Amino acid sequence: MDEEYDVIVLGTGLKECILSGLLSVDGLKVLHMDRNDYYGGDSTSLNLNQLWKRFRGEDKPPSHLGASRDYNVDMVPKFMMANGTLVRTLIHTDVTKYLSFKAVDGSYVFSKGKIHKVPATDMEALKSPLMGIFEKRRARNFFIYVQDYNEAEPKTHQGLDLTRMTTRELIAKHGLSDDTVDFIGHALALHRDDHYLNEPALDTVKRMKLYAESLARFQGGSPYIYPLYGLGELPQAFARLSAVYGGTYMLNKPECKVEFDMEGKVCGVTSEGETAKCKKVVCDPSYLPNKVRKIGKVARAIAIMSHPIQNTNDSHSVQIILPQKQLGRKSDMYVFCCSYTHNVAPKGKFIAFVSAEAETDNPQSELRPGIDLLGPVDELFFDMYDRYEPVNEPSLDNCFVSMSYDATTHFETTVTDVLNMYTLITGKTVDLSVDLSAASAAEEY
Repeated sequence: MDEEYDVIVLGTGLKECILSGLLSVDGLKVLHMDRNDYYGGDSTSLNLNQLWKRFRGEDKPPSHLGASRDYNVDMVPKFMMANGTLVRTLIHTDVTKYLSFKAVDGSYVFSKGKIHKVPATDMEALKSPLMGIFEKRRARNFFIYVQDYNEAEPKTHQGLDLTRMTTRELIAKHGLSDDTVDFIGHALALHRDDHYLNEPALDTVKRMKLYAESLARFQGGSPYIYPLYGLGELPQAFARLSAVYGGTYMLNKPECKVEFDMEGKVCGVTSEGETAKCKKVVCDPSYLPNKVRKIGKVARAIAIMSHPIQNTNDSHSVQIILPQKQLGRKSDMYVFCCSYTHNVAPKGKFIAFVSAEAETDNPQSELRPGIDLLGPVDELFFDMYDRYEPVNEPSLDNCFVSMSYDATTHFETTVTDVLNMYTLITGKTVDLSVDLSAASAAEEY
């Protein structure tokens, strides 16, 4: 281990693995270590015995739940937007050759106490029970404006400058009601709260276009895809990729103490009495606790069920977004459901998650609106974890710390953090103009 590396990456969470892959592909000499004896860090995937041990303190789950090895329960479950940044990043590194994806069946939104399919195009808007007849027409006109909008072609802008006009102003121009704005902003544009209304409308329009383009890609019921066997496959795929480029992975390395020189710059990492030298360190918040601050916490419930969620057209995989305003909250709540069709549970079993940025200390009652949508459950686990963000200045200490995972059930915020870190580390941006067909999602197996 007494060698010198360009970068040492600590922790095999999703963010760290993607960065390790990107940096290896760039030709940097990377050493990747984890204090755990498994891949994934906070974003690991557990079998049933491990899940039981973690939440029940024993490793003897009831036999009626099926074989432990048939479960792959992701601790940070997130769907991928089919045309989104993460899929482009995966293709850029060519890690897709180690993964198989499958389209996600449904994308829903909670409005006035009911679940509705998210309408994403002008034709779907006309059919949606979310709106009355006149509102449908207004929404259709707005969708057509968004679909036709092209940043490079001013004639599609209809005289509006979306870099200056706020989302609130653009919506007012189309006369849309608050309820319509709610599902567009939160379930299509995937904003986590209502701050976006006072920000330039271009971002929201781009997000809506990404949703519609992703939806069209696989002609499925949602714009999302998900790996077979769950997200636990991703860190391992990146480990294989890194090895191809000469990177080194070491699991089960205790301590992983980051060493600094006299100027406060990182100079290496020590584990088991050996020090590997390096110029830069990339890690999750747990490896450098004195360089991060707590910014909140996530409350989540994990359910094992024997049926799909009601009112989702029997979807075997689905996301439901509960906008903050519908629940009288400050931020959205998310429901994620996956099943044996993505090989994350035995036949006939479904895994559902309810997650939200915690606003109280009682996840059981706080997550109740989402849990109530699930119907009868076989087992239910509750969990809370703190969220951290870095407070150091990477240009001074060469430490690049990722942010903790948020409550969202899609990847757009996670990968934004990764790409920002990549630019801080290398001074470059990742080329995301890739051939999207390199990540195909099978319809049926």
